[in-house]
Amino acid sequence: MSRFLRFLTAAALFAAAGTAALATPNVASAADCTAAQVVTNGGFESGGSPWTADSGTITSDSGQSAHSGNSYAWLDGYGSTHTETLSQSVTLPTGCSTATLRFWLHVDTAETTTSSAYDKLTVKLGGTTLATYSNLDAAAGYVQKSIDVSAFAGQTVTLAFTGTEDSSLQTSFVLDDIALDVSGGTTPPQPGDATRTPAAPGYTVALTSDSTGAGWTGHEDVRFTNASATPLNEVYLRLWDNWHGSCPGNTPITVSKVTGGTPAALSVNCTALKITLPAPLAQGQSGAVGFDLAITVPSGADRFGHDGAFNFLGNALPVLAIRDAAGWHLDPYTNNGESFYSLTSDFTVTLDHPSSLLVPATGTSVDTPGTAGRTVTKATAAKVRDFAWAAGPFTKVSGTSPAGVKVNIYSVTGISSSDANSMLSTATSAVDSHAQRFGAYPYGELDAVIDNNFWFGGMEYPGFVLDLVSTTALTHEIGHQWFYGIVGDDEYTSPWLDEAFTDYATDLALGKSGNGCWNSVSWASSAERITNSMAYWDANSSRYSTVVYGYGKCALHDLRRQLGDTTMTKLLHDYAQSHWNGVSTTAEFKAAAQAVSTVDLTPFWTQHRIDG
Repeated sequence: MSRFLRFLTAAALFAAAGTAALATPNVASAADCTAAQVVTNGGFESGGSPWTADSGTITSDSGQSAHSGNSYAWLDGYGSTHTETLSQSVTLPTGCSTATLRFWLHVDTAETTTSSAYDKLTVKLGGTTLATYSNLDAAAGYVQKSIDVSAFAGQTVTLAFTGTEDSSLQTSFVLDDIALDVSGGTTPPQPGDATRTPAAPGYTVALTSDSTGAGWTGHEDVRFTNASATPLNEVYLRLWDNWHGSCPGNTPITVSKVTGGTPAALSVNCTALKITLPAPLAQGQSGAVGFDLAITVPSGADRFGHDGAFNFLGNALPVLAIRDAAGWHLDPYTNNGESFYSLTSDFTVTLDHPSSLLVPATGTSVDTPGTAGRTVTKATAAKVRDFAWAAGPFTKVSGTSPAGVKVNIYSVTGISSSDANSMLSTATSAVDSHAQRFGAYPYGELDAVIDNNFWFGGMEYPGFVLDLVSTTALTHEIGHQWFYGIVGDDEYTSPWLDEAFTDYATDLALGKSGNGCWNSVSWASSAERITNSMAYWDANSSRYSTVVYGYGKCALHDLRRQLGDTTMTKLLHDYAQSHWNGVSTTAEFKAAAQAVSTVDLTPFWTQHRIDG
């Protein structure tokens, strides 16, 4: 966010569910695995069966509210010593390589502590504790939790939620829409084939908005080439923003009338669409698919959502998944950070909208008159990993950095002109500071959309960021133009490669040395590593920012002190140049650092818990 300020705004956590068009059922087939959702009655709308629960746990009582529908599970909330359990036996099919437990959790409490977990909810699968939440996780609304349970493939085990409450001050653990999705064959297309494909994607999109900018319909075409020696039999589209809806049933992203291949049903909580190609593509051969597209922006000041008249469309366009040595990357959406992993692509996006709306977007935009009262914004972007835009009656101020980058600040109602101009000054300074260290900014103009209602703090897209009025946060989000945007990574598997590196770059841009970085450091367990994946951090969400952002950047400051300022500066510049528009891995960075070090860095990586 990189959701840079998430750890400062825990009390505001609320992801609003979207409404929209029909989604196909969440069932698809892939090789030796039939994708499925194996929890029965996860929304509790069919009564108590097959759940085993204490009396009154499954309810539609008005004391709490459901995430969707009318019923939910309410554990504890008595304000006295109490234990309640909700459980169900589930079977994870053999042959499915990916299994993800998801549920919506609302925690409210009368506890006043900010440091002691008096009341707890434990989530177990079989005899394994997957996650523990407590009164410290209290939030204003439901928050979706996502936990990787792939290790349980082929087993029949009991899924259990147990709430324990101490002798005073109530804590309520409210659960709804529990699902366990399984998908993915066990065999990669060709073990050891590390070539990332489909390569060189090109997206041509034409969309027309409704009168508010919250509804968009049109068409998208995607062209691509198989870079791998392994034939390409299918492609997967990631419909990431369907996480914001209800699967199956109401999804905000709808794909229809697919050409160029045969679509399967949606999988991975309706965020993945497999399209089987008419014939396998050999290495070097190209293909294309097309489809009609409808987007409905849900309510909420989110990276995909609307805050009153202002609409934010991050990750709204379907993009190609990547296949590499691990097979197809079909990781679940995470609201704790990012799941995104894509190759650099070319986008040509035409957005027809009411002239009363300004539409900042990835790339360079040109506005031309449309039909009466409408404007057509054509945005073009080369070698970017994603495309995002916004639509609303923004106030706009513009400037140019000393190095010649055009910067636009788009503000929602309530942002003062002095704050907007302050953010313009921050952005023009930050973009040049990062460019001086890592390489020239390549995306033409830079658009920053400012809204102090963003619960997550900030979020980055190529040439386009969402942010609060915050010098540190905006400098951080602009730093992501290099780490994730230019130097890509698998954000689900290795979130530290964009978050820690960007936080380190932010310190440098703001003149911070990282002295005292490790004050009060406390590792939660031996399993806690800077390099852990989002599967781990979704199960240990309260530690994500502390370790990945905080300890991660501290480790890079320590590496600078180990190597020396001049060597570290050259290492990061050269590393960015050698991975320009490519993909970074932890192993590659460690090898690059070792190559410029006069001593063996193995003890350094071990001490700093940097694996890979």
